Amino acid sequence: MKDLTQGPVMRNLLAMAVPIAAGMALQTLYYMVDLYFVAQLGDAAIAGVSAAGNIFFVVLALTQMLGIGTAALMAQAVGRQDRGDANHLFNQSIVLSALCAAVTLIGGYGLGGLYMRSLSADAATMAAGVMFLYWFVPGLALQFAMVVMGSALRATGIVKPTMVVQAATVLLNALLAPVLIAGWGSGHALGVAGAGLASTLATGAGVVLLAVYFVKLEQYVQFDRAQLKPRLATWGRMLNVGLPAGGEFALMSVYVALVYWIIRDFGAAAQAGFGVGMRIMQMIFLPAMALAFAAGPIAGQNFGARLPQRVRETFRATALATCSVMLVLTLICQWASAVFVRSFTADPAVVAFGGDYLRIISWNFIAAGIVFSASSMFQGMGNTWPSLLSSSSRLVIFVVPALWLASRAGFRLVEVWYLSVATNAIQALISLLLIQREFRRRLGPRTAAAVATAAG
Repeated sequence: MKDLTQGPVMRNLLAMAVPIAAGMALQTLYYMVDLYFVAQLGDAAIAGVSAAGNIFFVVLALTQMLGIGTAALMAQAVGRQDRGDANHLFNQSIVLSALCAAVTLIGGYGLGGLYMRSLSADAATMAAGVMFLYWFVPGLALQFAMVVMGSALRATGIVKPTMVVQAATVLLNALLAPVLIAGWGSGHALGVAGAGLASTLATGAGVVLLAVYFVKLEQYVQFDRAQLKPRLATWGRMLNVGLPAGGEFALMSVYVALVYWIIRDFGAAAQAGFGVGMRIMQMIFLPAMALAFAAGPIAGQNFGARLPQRVRETFRATALATCSVMLVLTLICQWASAVFVRSFTADPAVVAFGGDYLRIISWNFIAAGIVFSASSMFQGMGNTWPSLLSSSSRLVIFVVPALWLASRAGFRLVEVWYLSVATNAIQALISLLLIQREFRRRLGPRTAAAVATAAG
């Protein structure tokens, strides 16, 4: 366990963010490796796998619901030196992860075909998406156990074991992808099914490795059969924090699904360009997201230890760091958006659609950094409802104008991208107002003495 209530906040933030960023980058390589080999199969395969991959956002919503609820409450328990409650929360999160995995399997296989039929531009895209999804769903179900164990370690200030495990799983995925997708060495190419299977096998290996770490090496929190009996009161505590956070990611999946639906009349190349652009954006967001992920446990431990000025300082440091990173990423995307897309496909239409998306959407990167920073603070203080309100407001003000634009004659996709930039800027402003209100309500007024103590 690492005490995050001591030492300079920025130093703690960067010390945690670097391995988190490395781990998230490796995690994203799952999808980049698959995307590279799937891109060789044609536009329909890219579009189908990308559209099916949006299910990942739905599962991400559920995993974050569980992971953030676990990490926030455990970090507060660590901050107030309540090891018993931390261990209880960890074991209850394991029970919830098993329940969520079962729901994912049922929903994925029961509704996957209907989902793809509603979004696909043509029959080939739908067939590719369904095939990929059916092999990818078990891996999505396994994500819950992996996220819970990683979140528990992050709450105690430990991040390197998760990074090492993610490195191992990415290496396995990279080895399996060409074999299963393209048939290297075996002569039996599975195509998009191989992409889903490679990710599922790699995720399964990661779950096993993290479980071994907890059994053999972890000391602060451990598996305890006596604490695996479901406790609804504890689940309520966790879901009160995690449910709004998960709702944010669920809204993201609604946003992505809506865009796929709007652009389906432009054909598979447009859907493929958007899908590739989204994957690239997820990858280049990693440094900022890592800073936000690191800020949550730092804020949580200091909130639990009743050090309000260190909580405020955590937000200041996180917002400064994320916005600086996002400014650099904006400039890079303005210059090299098409270059990024061309790394995955040589199709001129896909490159054009994807390049336009990245170039325009990059203007909201700084606003996104503010949103990430505020969300991490809501998580650390154990109240994520304001963050859900902020995300909901963005979706509400995006949906109606987007549908209206799509109904007009001469509609162009870039109009949707500019609308997204504008609504994200409004969301950032709402997040800033809400975080200041939360600070006043939960931390009290700033005092000169407290500020001096935090700075020291």
